[in-house]
Amino acid sequence: MWPASLRDSPVKSVLLTNGDIDHIGGLLTLREKQPLTIFLTRALDDILSDNPVFSALDAACVKRVVCELNEWRDILPDMRAKFFAVPGKIPLFMETGGVETEMLGGQTVGVAVESNGARLLYVPGCSKLTAEIEAMADGADALFFDGTLYRDDEMIASGLGRKSGFRMGHMPMTGPGGSLELLAEMNVKRKIYIHMNNTNPVWRPGSAERETVERAGVEIGYDGMEVLL
Repeated sequence: MWPASLRDSPVKSVLLTNGDIDHIGGLLTLREKQPLTIFLTRALDDILSDNPVFSALDAACVKRVVCELNEWRDILPDMRAKFFAVPGKIPLFMETGGVETEMLGGQTVGVAVESNGARLLYVPGCSKLTAEIEAMADGADALFFDGTLYRDDEMIASGLGRKSGFRMGHMPMTGPGGSLELLAEMNVKRKIYIHMNNTNPVWRPGSAERETVERAGVEIGYDGMEVLL
């Protein structure tokens, strides 16, 4: 990821999976005049278009490619990807009144990536692990999956929020409807939790919660982690 020259960036392609601020805000930290291509769904493209701040990304340099769900696209030489629908909700800043947390469409998506015979799935937000997602992950080399909370009431119990994990559009790792038991049974070479909140006790090395996850055959992702497939 080191620049090859002055004011250079090796980032050539960006894939958006969600319209929340913590997903799209990073676009503004990339140089506005740095050539790159953003791959996204129509729903996510509409969010960027409706927020004038993203006009700072010079269209002459930053190209947007709107992708249909389940459509393979070449994103780099010898690498292709496709978006697939994941149960989720609209971004927090767009919420008004009642919120559907298991919407299926272009507002929350996962990504399948293939390159040189290897295949991985990236699912950073998910309110329900569907049979379709499980089938798509079957036999994959790696699955990066939403590990936001360990327990559904974690934010409430810690006094940091009044919403459950499911209300935020995230499956907890454990408890009724949790993801860990399902992930443990999936036919995937490496299963890795990502997108974990700072309240999640699996961050603590040696914690009982972390040991529970690792005994189930699921890894805890970390900043700077590299995965060789």
